[in-house]
This record gives sequence, structure tokens and C-alpha cells, in this order.
Amino acid sequence: MTQAEALSETRSSHDHHPGPQRKWQDYFTFNTDHKVIGIQYLVLSFIFFGIGGIMADLIRTELKTPATDFVSPEMYNQLLTLHGTIMIFLWIIPAGSGLANYLIPLMIGARDMAFPKMNALAFWMLPPAGILLALSILFDAPQAGWTSYPPLSIMTGKVGEGIWIFSLLVLGTSSILGAINFFTTILLMRVPSMPLTAMPLFCWSMLATSALILIGTPVLAGALILLAFDLLAGTAFFNPTGGGDPIVYQHMFWFYSHPAVYIMILPLFGVISEIIPVHSRKPIFGYLAIAYSSLAISFLGLIVWAHHMFTSGTPAWLRMFFMITTMVIAVPTGIKVFSWLATMWGGKIALNSAMLFAMGFVGEFVIGGISGVMVASVPFDIHVHDTYFVVAHLHYVLFGGSVFGIFAAIYHWFPKMTGRMVNEPLGIVHFILTLIGMNLTFMPMHALGLQGMNRRIALYDPQFQPLNELCTIGSYILAVSALPFLVNMIWSWIKGREAGDNPWNALTLEWQTSSPPAIENFETLPVLRWGPYDYGVERIPEDIEPPLTSPELQPESSALS
Repeated sequence: MTQAEALSETRSSHDHHPGPQRKWQDYFTFNTDHKVIGIQYLVLSFIFFGIGGIMADLIRTELKTPATDFVSPEMYNQLLTLHGTIMIFLWIIPAGSGLANYLIPLMIGARDMAFPKMNALAFWMLPPAGILLALSILFDAPQAGWTSYPPLSIMTGKVGEGIWIFSLLVLGTSSILGAINFFTTILLMRVPSMPLTAMPLFCWSMLATSALILIGTPVLAGALILLAFDLLAGTAFFNPTGGGDPIVYQHMFWFYSHPAVYIMILPLFGVISEIIPVHSRKPIFGYLAIAYSSLAISFLGLIVWAHHMFTSGTPAWLRMFFMITTMVIAVPTGIKVFSWLATMWGGKIALNSAMLFAMGFVGEFVIGGISGVMVASVPFDIHVHDTYFVVAHLHYVLFGGSVFGIFAAIYHWFPKMTGRMVNEPLGIVHFILTLIGMNLTFMPMHALGLQGMNRRIALYDPQFQPLNELCTIGSYILAVSALPFLVNMIWSWIKGREAGDNPWNALTLEWQTSSPPAIENFETLPVLRWGPYDYGVERIPEDIEPPLTSPELQPESSALS
């Protein structure tokens, strides 16, 4: 039997009406179903994406002209702090967690996450923390961003500072709980026929992400607690006037905050590794290389943090170490990029919305990666430190990378989540507007940085105005790009064409159940009959254990709590 015949047989045997489904009220309750929690994460993250995006447009409107004629410098700085905090902790990281919550049990053949109640608790910590964070602007939110520590910052309001710190502590705790759950679920709850080397690459990326969260987040929590004592209780852990050391705060902050870049991007690396082979109709190139490169990024990500501190009095020998490690981390990332390109090469590429965003992810992230290697070099970093070149680099990685990846994931798995297809013309319009808006907003910032325009300022020299006007126009295009996406999601969810169980003819296990999946995910425990990316392969791969003769003979997967 060829793979195509086997897939057809599997589809016919599984092409059935969904089993019992959740009611809409379930999505507003403390529900332990991983699929409900995944949707809750995604919807909440998109809400905060909108809030953070509004703040971004307010910032760009102020920067359209050199004068502070739209918001005050104090309000500008508060918006800047909250925009960055919301986009990281309430948009990209929760969106990755939402995708992982929804997909991982389905991908490994489990019925739920390992700790369902803890999973629900991790989500329900987000709404109050997010509301508090957004409301901190009413109580003089921090104006100095991550540099809100003595002696660099002047505390403007104890309440605002305290709310900001408390919100981050709650968000970090939620992230840790989620990481424990992902780690345990992936390692212990795979179906018996799935060895690690047959696991979807998204699961590998979440293993690497979880390790970073568990190691790095407690360090950030410790730094924030000590900072709260300094700002609110008058201690001097980081204040040199009382014998403290502000450089210690920088080390603790960046020990988490550079790995945080990989916490945000690694799940989307996994997403792209799932989408490209499906829509190229080719096996993934270099499966093990991609899998192990995720682990390498996780390890190296923990030893590169001080490249953010090249101008903080770091000794020359230490600068050299962190410059080398920062450049070396480009190697496992490059392995992924070349593997994706090799997978697409010669493939039958379907230029649908999911694939377009995946291809856009690769292109935009490469630009951010190249500028990342540039700022890893000590002489160049000293020149562009604290300028808009760094802002451009960051956004090509996190918007061109993470955000494009999130949109690619939504378009790819929307049929599985809802049972309906998206509107492709609207999806393509969304992609084109996002691509144009993103590059028009952030590409000129490279030039602004090289010319010496500092970030975190509302006032600037008039010579920078033309490029800032381009950036502002681009930000407005990005705002408009959200409209076709919202219309598409709402209309397709209600009136979209029925998708069937496996509209992409994909091979991973989540496509072997109904769309949307039933409450228990699978009627019988699924088995692997081919690898997750064996498109065109007409045999069962030798490195995958043969399925048992009857699914009923396999031990039933159950949650650990």
C-alpha cells in the first residue's frame, strides 16, 4: 500500500462528525480542557495585541514630528514601557502558549495536558495581571522601561511602579507553570508508537522553550523582587548611593531577557517547521538537525546575555566571550533556515495564507538575524547601542519573526480549531498589507540608528523627520492590516466553508481526529503509520515502531492529575 492509499484509508476511517463539543460558555469558565485553554490564550493574546498596537501607533504619531505635540514626554515614556511589556508578556509569549496548549496533546496522541488544573490556573493568572498592567498608566507607570532601577530612573509613582512589577511577577509565574506542563506532557504522555525521533518538530521547539523558561524566569523574578524593595522600601540592592550595584541588576535582567527572545521565537520556529513541509508537499529536510538545533539554541541562549552590556563597563575579555557566543548562536538558527529553504526547493508550493506568512517569516527573520550578528560585534554594537538600529533589529526578529509565525499558525490550524476554512483572498490581503507595513515601519529605522537617532526619546533632531514620517505611515498600514484579519476570522468561524478533518492532507496526529476535535480528542488511541513529514514516502519508516494491530490494545493515555 502506498502512502497516498494509506492516507486515503485513514481519512475515510476518521472523516466523521465531531463528537461532543464544548459550548461557547465553556470558554469563559475555569475549564481544564487543553483545547479550551488554548483558545482562551489565543483570544486574550490578540486582545492585548490590539492594545499594544494602539500604544505603538500613539508612539509613532508622536514621533511623526520632532516636537512633542501629541503626547507629553512623560506619557510617551510610559506608553513605550507598557507597549514593550504588553507585546512580550501578553501577546507573543501567551500566543505561543496558546498554540502549544491546543496542539501538543493532539500531536502526541494524548487526551489532555499532564496537569489540567494547573494548566487552567496558568491561564487565569493572565487576565488580572494584564488588566493591572494596562491600568498602571493611570498611576504613573514606569517611564524608563527595563532601566527602571536606581540610579538610571527617577521614580514617578510608587503605585505605578509597584503595579508594573507585580504584574510581571504574576505573568512570569504563569509562564513557569505552563513550562512545567509542556515539559511533562511531551516527555511522558506520547502514544507508545511515537519515539522522540518521530515527534513533530513543534514539540521539540516547546521542549527547548520550556527549558529556557524554567531556568531564566526565576532569575527575572528575583531581580524584580529586589527592585521592588529598592523602589518602594528604600533598600539599596542596586542603588550605588547605598552600597548597591546597578550592574548586578543588568546581569539578572538580561540573563532572562535575552533568552526571552528565544522563548518568543522558538515556538514559532516549530510552527514554521510544521507548515512548510505540508504546503510544499515534501519531507522536511534535516529533521534531526532542526530538532537538535532547537536544543542548541536553548543552551546557547543562556550564555549570550551580556552582549547587551558592552557599554556597561564590561571587561574586554568578557566582551570577547559574549561576542563569540552570540555569533555562534547564529549557526543553529542558520541550520533551520537552510532546512526550510531546502524543503521548499522543488516542492509543489501552495501559496495560501499560511504558506505566505511562513515564507514571510523566513525572509523577515533572516534580515533580523543578519542585523543580530552585526550588533554582536563589539565595535559595531558600541556605535549603534541605544539607537534605532537596535529597535529595527528587535522588530525584524519579533514582528517579522514571531508575529508572522503566529499568523501563519492561525491560518494553518484554523480549520482544525473551527472545522471551517478561512477566506483565502482576505488572508492574502492581510499578508500583503502586513508585509508592506512592517518593512515600511522598521526598515528606515536601520538608517535612523546609523545616523545616530537615540531610542526612548520623544524629541529628536529635525534631520530625522523624513524617515520618521515613513515609519509612522508604515505603522498606520500595519493598523489597517488588522481589519481583513478580524473580518476573516469572525466571518470564517461563522460562515466559512466546512473544512473536513484533514483539508491539508497532513500527516501529523492532530489531523487524524475530527475538526474541531471532540472533548476527548480521539475516539481510540491513534498510532503512527508514517513519520510526521513523510510526504511521498511509500513505506513505513524503519525508525518508527510499527503500530499495534489494534488501537484498543494500547494503554490509554490519561492526565497525571
